[in-house]
Order: sequence, then C-alpha cells, then structure tokens
Amino acid sequence: MTQSESLLRHMRTVELVMEAYALKFGEDAERWAIAGLLHDADYEAFPEQHPKVIVEKLNNIGEVEIAHAVSAHYTKWNVAYNSLLDKALLACDEITGFIVACCQVRPEGIASLEVKSVVKKLKDKGFAAKVDRHEVYYGAELFGVDLQDHISFIIEILKKNRAELGI
Repeated sequence: MTQSESLLRHMRTVELVMEAYALKFGEDAERWAIAGLLHDADYEAFPEQHPKVIVEKLNNIGEVEIAHAVSAHYTKWNVAYNSLLDKALLACDEITGFIVACCQVRPEGIASLEVKSVVKKLKDKGFAAKVDRHEVYYGAELFGVDLQDHISFIIEILKKNRAELGI
C-alpha cells in the first residue's frame, strides 16, 4: 500500500525505535517492530480512512494487540491506551519523524545531532510544521519517559542504522 520512499523510511525508523524499546523493556521485540513498521501502512493509499484499513487487516489475521496500538497512534482519534505497546507507538511516531527532519537540514545528518538541537527545533513552530508538538510531548509523558532521554535514545538507534536510512 506504500510507495513513497520518505513514508517507507519513516515506517522503518519507527520500526527500529519500537524494536529497541521493546528490548529495553523486556517486551516482544518482533511484535513491537511490526507495530512500528505497519502504523502508517495505509496512509498513502487510503489517507481519508487511515488507519482503519491496516487496523482491519491486522484484526482479520488475529493481530488484535498490534491493531489496537496502530489505531491509537494519534491522540485525536480518542482510542484508549491500554498497553505499553500502545503508549510506545504514540510516543515514538511523531518524534522519530521530527528527528529525521532535523537530520535532513544538517550537513552531517545524524552524525553530530544532539538532543539540545532537537529540543530547540521543537520550539520552532515553523520547522517541520506538520509535526504535532502535542503528540510529541504527550506521547513521552504517557509512555513515562523523560523527553530528553527519549530523544537521546531515538538518536542513538537511528545513528546505528544511519547507512540504511540515509541520514
């Protein structure tokens, strides 16, 4: 359902971050990674129905937990956050995309990206304006992680995968 290179990269970055958090918290890394990979799978093909199409497909194959997390990855959809997986996906989606955007305006990409630079850019409403700052702040709070620690964790995961991701 997805052809856009940038959207595919976004889904992959969220997959990597989710997998790393699962390992950190002793959760099922494969399930968390799949949730990260598929959270926007229907966005390009069915923007008006997103995420209903992918949620239905996941439910139909018995992946109810992943389907619920995907259905809850944006607060304005008013879906309950029942599990750590639900909270993690919300917390990782927008900020991971934002960090990639920060990399794209730096000559060295992610190599020298620091937490303070990301925090500064978050305050600039004109930078990556489509990133919902509420989702970033509320996601970290709901997930129970300090925002700066969260950003640092994501930067480290993305650095490890820099070549694959082209950042």
